[in-house]
Formats: sequence, structure tokens, C-alpha cells
Amino acid sequence: GKDVGLMGGGLVTEALKAGLVDELILHQVPVLLGAGRSFFQELPEHVHLRLLDVVPAPGVTHLHYEVVR
Repeated sequence: GKDVGLMGGGLVTEALKAGLVDELILHQVPVLLGAGRSFFQELPEHVHLRLLDVVPAPGVTHLHYEVVR
């Protein structure tokens, strides 16, 4: 019954695989990179999300999703 915050793509990916994630909050910064590393690692299946809230702010958009099971 308590909230736990996870940070880092590898840790979040493992928690998603184990079915331990109820919600995701992503902070999207409008910068296109030519190359780099993916935030999430490979998942065994698609993770369906339902958008709960969007908060636009200068230089960032905060996205709050529920993980649909």
C-alpha cells in the first residue's frame, strides 16, 4: 500500500517485466538526438499504457500513464 519510485531504464524495465509497475511518469524534453542509448531495455511484450495526465511546462512535458493489464 505504499508508493515506490524507480529511476533508470534498466531497473524500470525489469520491474515492468515482473508486472510490478502500476504507473509511469515520463518527462519529455523536445530534443532529437542523432544516436544514443534507449531508455528502456527490450521487453518480452508490448506494455499498454493509458494516459492519465499531461502537464506542459517550458522546455518539458510531463506525461503520467497507467499500465494497463
